[in-house]
Amino acid sequence: MTLRRPAVILLAVALDLATGEPPARWHPVAWLGHAFHWAERRAPGRSVADGAAAVTLVTAIAWVIARGVGAFTRGLGWVGVALEALALKPAFALRQLAAATGGVETALRAGDLETARRRVGRDLVSRPTGDLHPDEVASAAIESAAENLVDSIGAPVLAYAVAGLPGAWAYRAVNTVDAMWGYRNARYERFGKAAARLDDLLNLVPARLGAATLAVGAALVGEDGVGAARVAWRQHGRTASPNAGWPMAAMAGALGVGLQKRDTYRLGEHPLPTSPDAIRRASRVLGVSAAITVALVAGVALLAPRPRPVRSRGGVT
Repeated sequence: MTLRRPAVILLAVALDLATGEPPARWHPVAWLGHAFHWAERRAPGRSVADGAAAVTLVTAIAWVIARGVGAFTRGLGWVGVALEALALKPAFALRQLAAATGGVETALRAGDLETARRRVGRDLVSRPTGDLHPDEVASAAIESAAENLVDSIGAPVLAYAVAGLPGAWAYRAVNTVDAMWGYRNARYERFGKAAARLDDLLNLVPARLGAATLAVGAALVGEDGVGAARVAWRQHGRTASPNAGWPMAAMAGALGVGLQKRDTYRLGEHPLPTSPDAIRRASRVLGVSAAITVALVAGVALLAPRPRPVRSRGGVT
């Protein structure tokens, strides 16, 4: 066992909480988005195979670059740990998620529904938000916070624990392209199918882990941990995604509220949240659950297979 990967994870999380996101022009996720746009424009057609080839190409490039960075940092001791944490940090976004959720809460608390709608649509969900009622805005913010415990925190960090920087950035590439192409419409029904299915596969374990940590986190902050587990188990299949329902249903059960995407799904055993206080409660659950997730993943990192170490003075073991 080695302390390197757990140290990188903890330092990367600390960097994220301290600094937030880099500007878009310097953000690797933005670069991935540009790369996928480039691949889509140059695809010979719109078939499933064309989409799969584009996903494979860009994800493979991300893997190779991340592997090179990882190989470079392994020979640099504690300096390498710091550099690897810097390389991992943009693959997840805990501080940004908390800020986005808090922004919606603040707007609702001030009675500014238009700003709340705009913020939830810009920062958290891809659905139309211009005509959402206040309870639907609160629901959307809470749903997104729960789902992003998986997509924006747990899954990329777990991928790093198991497969190092290449794993983290391959996951982030797939999750990014799923957000771009994973739609059931005329343009992406076939071309985006490989992206959507691969993202489903990679999130199978993280989504269920997320539901479990939400249940534990809820219990620790005085919410309904048992309800979170019960609703997640019974209602996770109500969403079209095989994964998104797990953390969202868990959060609904934890808070004792309903969560709803209009004309698509309804989760929970109670009415939609009528007060922005529900968003604040969800944020507390999310914070504790994220800490539990990071601690568990750091433990996984202790046991994961390692690449052959590079001999170096001052190495981390």
